[in-house]
This record gives sequence, structure tokens and C-alpha cells, in this order.
Amino acid sequence: MDLSDIEPVAQRSTAELVAERIRAAIMRGSLPPGTQLGEVELAGRLGVSRGPLREAMQRLVAEGLLRSERNRGIFVRDLDAADVRDVYIARAAVEGAAGMLIIGGDRAAAAMRLAGALARMEAAADDPVALADADHAFHAELVAASGSPRLRRMADGLLVETRMCLAALQQTAPPAAELIAEHRELLDALRAGDPNRFATLLEAHMADAVERILAPTAVPPPPPSMSA
Repeated sequence: MDLSDIEPVAQRSTAELVAERIRAAIMRGSLPPGTQLGEVELAGRLGVSRGPLREAMQRLVAEGLLRSERNRGIFVRDLDAADVRDVYIARAAVEGAAGMLIIGGDRAAAAMRLAGALARMEAAADDPVALADADHAFHAELVAASGSPRLRRMADGLLVETRMCLAALQQTAPPAAELIAEHRELLDALRAGDPNRFATLLEAHMADAVERILAPTAVPPPPPSMSA
């Protein structure tokens, strides 16, 4: 056996690690939409030089999490109403495909993984931030349980964009019991191998999230006419 042409596994670059830290901060809301990233402050906070930091930020610009404005700097990207709807349309497509793979595969193993994710949601019911984390983890687990690495990569990016809306969602989030019940129904549909019910529940779940996220920005109807 000749292994001379196989290179050793390289360690992760500093820029990759920095991008991961910034991505996580965006996901958790520590860097909310519209935040300008100061190179000096951020490099000092992360303990890296400005070279790897710039490379990391350019990666995140390419991913669509940051935006670069000439002569102004780099900012966490804002998501407008069209972006929010598009993220959830894409999520429904990815998670719907994952659900169909689960239903056509080892449903019992997938249900066991998702039951654990649901239990973590139940345990976090009294903490809105922890519950949001557990909700995020449930959907990540759903896609991971499909066994498709490509769906998982797509879902990872979409879930980060979803968490960019976290602050808005927390203001209008459904009661914890209602949110947990929705996820339990999704799990039950997968466990039962019912593709139509799963698709219907998933569509309703995504539509409800979009409505709640956009509720604070909705334009109120004009007052009724006072004419006789």
C-alpha cells in the first residue's frame, strides 16, 4: 500500500476558529443585526492579530452573515421582512426533505434522537434563552437525523440566520407549552411515518414563526373614517 500521496490532516486555521466564534456570537444575539465590527476591539477580545480576523470576517461576508460597506466598515447583516420569509421558505424545504428521509429510513433511531432534543426543550421551559437554544438544537437534530451531510450543511447556515431574528422572536414568542407541543407533534408524525401530517405541521410551524417575527414591524391599519 502506497500512502505517500496522502497529506497529513491539517489543523484548523486561526481564521476558521475566529469565524466560528463570531458566527456563534451572531447566532446568540451577542452581536445583533446592524452592529459594526471594530477590528481593534474584536482582535483584542479574541486574542488574535488583525490578519486572521479580516480573513474570518470576509468568510462571513461571503456566507451572508456580515455586510461590507465601502469606507464605513463591516456590519452584522440586517434581515428585512423578505429575508425572514426567504429563510423560512428555505428551512421548510430543507427540514421537509430531512423529514422524508427519516420517514423512509430508520424512524426509531431518529425518534430517539429527537425525543432527547424534545426533553431538553421541556427542561428549558422556564428560561426563554435556554428554550430558544433547545428549539434551535431540535431542528438541527432533525436534519442531522436524516443522515444527509448536504442537508445538514444547508441547515446550519439557515439556523444561524434564524437566530439573527432571536431578539424579535423572543418579544412575540408563543408560550413555552405551546412551542413544546408543536415540536412534540412533529416528532409524533415522524415516529408514525406520516409524511402528509409532518409536512402540514412543519409548514404551519414555519408560517407561525414568520408571523411572530414580523409582527412588531407590521403596519397598523388606518383608523376608520370619521365622515358621516
